[in-house]
Amino acid sequence: MALSDALGAPGYRGKVRDLYEVGGDRLLMVASDRLSAFDVVMAEPVPGKGRVLTGITDYWVRRFADVPAALISCDPAVLERAVPALAGAEGWAGRAMLVRRAEMLPLECIVRGRLAGSAYEEYRQRGTVHADPAPAGLELTDPFPEPLFTPSTKAAAGHDQNLSRAAARALVGDATYEAAAAVCLRLFAQAADDLARRGLVLADTKFELGVLDGELVLCDEVVTPDSSRLWPASEVRRGQVPPSFDKQPFRDWLDAAGWDHQPPPPPVPAAVIAQTQERYERAFELVTGGSLAHWYGA
Repeated sequence: MALSDALGAPGYRGKVRDLYEVGGDRLLMVASDRLSAFDVVMAEPVPGKGRVLTGITDYWVRRFADVPAALISCDPAVLERAVPALAGAEGWAGRAMLVRRAEMLPLECIVRGRLAGSAYEEYRQRGTVHADPAPAGLELTDPFPEPLFTPSTKAAAGHDQNLSRAAARALVGDATYEAAAAVCLRLFAQAADDLARRGLVLADTKFELGVLDGELVLCDEVVTPDSSRLWPASEVRRGQVPPSFDKQPFRDWLDAAGWDHQPPPPPVPAAVIAQTQERYERAFELVTGGSLAHWYGA
């Protein structure tokens, strides 16, 4: 039985995740194998991608045990006890998370340790990052003197918009901004240190925060290949685009194919999907130190 047959239509469908109402203050968040780039979902899924994202998120929530999180459990046995209808459904084990409902901050809480992506393009053109001054003389992949908290809007449709510090403060208030920045910068530092010991550079990542019982909690995916830039440390060269274990090589393929980032996306060859799948699985191994074959739903 399909999950939608067991639970009904999701209350919310994102580019990658579906949210189901399962009673009270709890939600079931299911990571699909859908692949999105430039805010557009491809027609071709990446097998196992949802399990990779869920397993890595579970790993980091456990590592960040001193920070409250919305996640209750990914264990299929726990989920079936909480949501009995799951017992008759297929394909959700390893990609589903039982979470507490939180009031989400209207920010994408991005932390940048290295100059890359849209920040690099802005810096190259104007010498700023999210409209705020940045140190002179930086090149692609250079580290910032200290990681930067650079939030963006959380767009319901279309592209998120980068925010200056002043604009982000105006959106959520000074106290919430300061609290969110402190949490995200601390988590980034811990994740970057952990990954460095595994031979990876965490160039940047996006955290999602919400408010639950009056305190900030960590929500959604955490330091995954979809929300982060992960580079092999041995192959980072100043001024050059490094190989990576995230979506960037797929974005580069789309750009090389001449796509204008507007729907519909181009067909993705099977070989490109296979390469993307391999990168996601390798990311799981490098980040968690384990095998995807040992994660739920194998």
